Amino acid sequence: MASFIIDVPVPSMGATVSELTVVTLKTKPGDRVVKGQKIAELESDKSIFEYEAPADGTVIALPAKPGEVLQSGALFLRLETEDASLRHLEAKGAPAAGAAGTPAAGTNGKPAAALVWTPRATKLAQEAGLDPAKLTDIAATGPGGRVSGDDVAAYLAVRKS
Repeated sequence: MASFIIDVPVPSMGATVSELTVVTLKTKPGDRVVKGQKIAELESDKSIFEYEAPADGTVIALPAKPGEVLQSGALFLRLETEDASLRHLEAKGAPAAGAAGTPAAGTNGKPAAALVWTPRATKLAQEAGLDPAKLTDIAATGPGGRVSGDDVAAYLAVRKS
């Protein structure tokens, strides 16, 4: 069976929980995982839970870092798998399975052109009345060269002075 790449979103924890904090990551890009393997710990405002690999496969991207706040539905994991039951999660526009250097992509219509933004960074920029798709002069110091919430805070602090 041919492998394909899936984009696994941050899980929804119910109607009142819209974001989760990454506590720990137990795997990294390039690692082989098996279905049910504990790959991260995530925390809501009510509890900490272990996140399990949804299928056997190879981790292509895990763009979050410990301490980062993620919105439900945002990209959490990009995985190369042969599990046909997850075909509905197939990454749109992803390079063919096995391609090296698969970049993290924006999710849920978030900007992904020149800069890739974390969900928290996008939210902070929008709350400040800025359009992340139009910001090109912001430093991107997050993992994989992404714009983090700290980057947005620093950018806003400089703009105020």
